Amino acid sequence: MGKAAGVPLSGVKKVMIRSANWVGDTVMSLPAIASLRLNFPRARIHILAKPWVADIFRANYDVDEVILYQNPGIHQGLAGKWRLARELKKKNFDLAFLLQNAFEAAFISVLAGIPKRAGYNTDGRSLLLTHPVLLRKEVKGGHQVDYYLAILKSLGLKLASRIPSLKIAPASQEEASRILQSLGLGESETLVGISPGATYGPAKQWFPERYAELSGRISEGLGARVLIFGSQGDKKIASRVCRNARIPLIDLTGITTLAQASALIARCKLFVTNDSGLMHVGAALGVPLVAIFGSTDHRRTGPLGEACRVIHKPVTCWPCLKTECPEETRCMDLISVDEVYEEVESLLANRQRMNNQ
Repeated sequence: MGKAAGVPLSGVKKVMIRSANWVGDTVMSLPAIASLRLNFPRARIHILAKPWVADIFRANYDVDEVILYQNPGIHQGLAGKWRLARELKKKNFDLAFLLQNAFEAAFISVLAGIPKRAGYNTDGRSLLLTHPVLLRKEVKGGHQVDYYLAILKSLGLKLASRIPSLKIAPASQEEASRILQSLGLGESETLVGISPGATYGPAKQWFPERYAELSGRISEGLGARVLIFGSQGDKKIASRVCRNARIPLIDLTGITTLAQASALIARCKLFVTNDSGLMHVGAALGVPLVAIFGSTDHRRTGPLGEACRVIHKPVTCWPCLKTECPEETRCMDLISVDEVYEEVESLLANRQRMNNQ
């Protein structure tokens, strides 16, 4: 089959992919992983991932095995890196494809004796890579999905669709049904999800009082029950949403795994969210989604897909990328409940038209 920029397309039997570390980045890397499967259809593809993103790959047909990188845990520190490298070496990988850009990703691949190692030449690791890829300015400033795909493109490999797609494992679907049943919600119940938190900081969070008002309007308009999604760190803002809502909301923050949250989001008729990891999960599941952006740039990390809408206000300081806003979060204050609700109605009407065609 020849070579693509020095990467052999034949003879590669086992590939190790070092995953990104955060939920949003991991979802945005899925097109690159699908592209690797496209180029190496007969190879076994293994993902080395942190435990908190591993669920993203459990039902992914492009992945044969998920290897947990337990740091913190048994793989932390220098001794842990040696332990992980020994574990990887036993698997006899032919190629390491490094989506994660840190020096240690390349260092561990060298220790594991993986003969071919591809990734960006960042973090002083060029000499550790057999196929270093130059990070060009236009790629660095583009969408994160294209950032990952550009590694393959630079190596002359074929690219799959750039729209992330996420699958739900049957076991997770069953767990979602059990959770809904425990909440007194039937399978035919209309569900709407909201994600009012954001790990990056309050500058990415639309106001909880407005989420509360929006939830009431959506619930009344759709006859839906509203579920609040998020991590343990989002419980405080979820409580504020619940206190200000005129209808009872179901707060799931901090009590579901990523796999369970994903399966429940997949059941939703609609998902309204800040710029967050769960935003990318909802988009990759194909759920009609309205994303509210504040300090961050939707051109670089926005959701992709026909069912996604983005609301943002290009104030003079946007995008500042700050975690906390010194300007009273004007970019968020300018986004009204009316505007978001109108976008919701437009999105659902468009989806209904598409379903009727």
